[in-house]
Amino acid sequence: MKVILLQDVKSVGKKGEMVNVSEGYAKNFIIPRKLGVEATNSNMNDLKLKKQSEEKRKAEELQAAKELKEALEQKTVKVAVKTGDNGKLFGSVTNKEIAAALEEQTGLKVDKKKIVLDDQIKMVGEKTVAVKLHPQVTAELKVVIAEA
Repeated sequence: MKVILLQDVKSVGKKGEMVNVSEGYAKNFIIPRKLGVEATNSNMNDLKLKKQSEEKRKAEELQAAKELKEALEQKTVKVAVKTGDNGKLFGSVTNKEIAAALEEQTGLKVDKKKIVLDDQIKMVGEKTVAVKLHPQVTAELKVVIAEA
């Protein structure tokens, strides 16, 4: 019996795949638990439409990420912090502070979890940080750390 999976099923297949399983397994396990539906013409058309809309949505997300990357790479964010002797900071600059300064100064909102710091920023100066906007798109943002 051919079944279209609505969820991942261990050792059978992934969500959205059409698999061939025994009739008993389909009628007693997969269909009652809403893990899949029988592969009729209407269900196959629904699956095709869902895949097309998913691909379109992913393409739009990728395009939006590329546009945000262009905007971010032209900006410089200034973060003012308290410093001690020789330009050393009290504590360090975090990705949360960078995200807040970015939104305040440029109006571009980026989730703090997307800002990747290789190591802690503990000195005054200019630093380039990576902003992972999409699995395929990473932007470089210039951050200037200045004394308050």
